[in-house]
Amino acid sequence: MEFIQQDPELSAYLAADDAIDHEHPVVREVAADLARRAADSYVYARTAYEYVRDAVPHSHDTGDPRVTWRASDVLRQRTGICYAKSHALVALLRAEDIPAALCYQRLDGVVHGLVAVRFRGAWHRQDPRGGRPGGSVPFSLAGECLPYAPRPESSDMDYPVLYAAPHPVVLAALQGAPDRARLWQALPTSL
Repeated sequence: MEFIQQDPELSAYLAADDAIDHEHPVVREVAADLARRAADSYVYARTAYEYVRDAVPHSHDTGDPRVTWRASDVLRQRTGICYAKSHALVALLRAEDIPAALCYQRLDGVVHGLVAVRFRGAWHRQDPRGGRPGGSVPFSLAGECLPYAPRPESSDMDYPVLYAAPHPVVLAALQGAPDRARLWQALPTSL
């Protein structure tokens, strides 16, 4: 798939906003701790991915009713759905000056959140959701290694746009839900 940058300026994929609050002390603290253990930016990106995938459980898997949407809240509370976990990973990557984008798929009638990281002049999608039966999906720059693929016989699809900020429908769903049960009823079905 050919990706389309929503913003042609790479600097947009390093910016902070309300959801990708990579200047927040919690994000900075986690990023600094991960960076101390990383020999280079590739190792840091892989370590940040594994941290969000493994140390921040998906709230549906754990039954956690809290809805998080700011990266700092996701990292502090250690919970979130795919969108929130993606916000946390993007914030950790941008905290160390690694361009990162939010991207999406539609699977089984709902929008699923992913991350794209820029290395070696190209974008590489990663899925920090975690918690899948049969093992974890590794960080990869050598071809996509995603846990979910759109099924051609369905209305599933990959959205090719790389967003610098969370898509408005995703953010509205997260911000408007008082708990995960209501969020589940308000998940976007398309962008």
